[in-house]
Amino acid sequence: MATSNRPLNFRHLDLNLLRVLCAVYRAGSVTEAGRQLALSQPATSNALARLRVFFDDELFVRSPHGLHPTRTAQRIVPALIAQLHTLESTVLSTDGFEPASSSIHWRLSLSDLGEMMFLPPLAQALRSESPHSQVSNVSVPALQVGTALDAHEIDLAIGILGPSHNSIASELLFQENFVAITASDWHPRSGHDGVSLSARQLSAASLAVALPAATFHGSVDLMLTKLKLNDRIVLRARHYGALPELVTRTDLMAIVPLMYAISLAPRYDVRIWELPNHGPRYDVCMVWHQSMTHDLAHSWLRSVVRRLFQHEG
Repeated sequence: MATSNRPLNFRHLDLNLLRVLCAVYRAGSVTEAGRQLALSQPATSNALARLRVFFDDELFVRSPHGLHPTRTAQRIVPALIAQLHTLESTVLSTDGFEPASSSIHWRLSLSDLGEMMFLPPLAQALRSESPHSQVSNVSVPALQVGTALDAHEIDLAIGILGPSHNSIASELLFQENFVAITASDWHPRSGHDGVSLSARQLSAASLAVALPAATFHGSVDLMLTKLKLNDRIVLRARHYGALPELVTRTDLMAIVPLMYAISLAPRYDVRIWELPNHGPRYDVCMVWHQSMTHDLAHSWLRSVVRRLFQHEG
């Protein structure tokens, strides 16, 4: 479809069509979008055709993975989804939010480590205070969290995250640092056997690190590069959950967040070591879409997260 510079007249747009636009964007399929909206496939196709005429743009083009949004659709649809979600929340929240009776479905984004550390206490609180609600942990790579929040594919993310879009709000929960864990009978090859490791002692260790797909943090790599120890990594795991068994069954040393290391002590025979200069520090934040800041239900969820996890590092 050829584009033109004709001005758009918003009064000529049927606002019901915007729901179709957002549904096709999320589903990547006219048929699936129609199913979600309880519309027939011809009715959905007709609505998309009218939208193409109004915007003078194809909006979506076919790809091997379904319909792919054009630049115009990529620019306008995330904001439309956010505004429609805000409108829906405004209309449906006129009587306030009651956690005890709400059947809301929360969609979170947590890494594999975040799922282990944050989901159990959060689920316990929700089962107690909002027993009819549901929770899903949606796997979203950290670098795509902002886009997922813009599209309202997730409601909240917790992790080593910072606002990537102007539309994203962020709040610091705590600061954390990395430590090393080994089997309890592991000892450095040289030097003092205390609570911390020197750079020289670390350079003699065989290291294991976790590189989960849904998280992003470069501090460990930067530390190992600075100490010229990248060649000491002999095992790269996809998930933190594999590391306790690895260190207790081998001579490997794993580098993990302190919060995780402490949680392992009652269940595994591990020893915790401080790293040179106390290891890299990082901020653990919760992030959400700005449009949800004043939403009563979302505010309540953030208050629960804050109560459970916010503390001085």
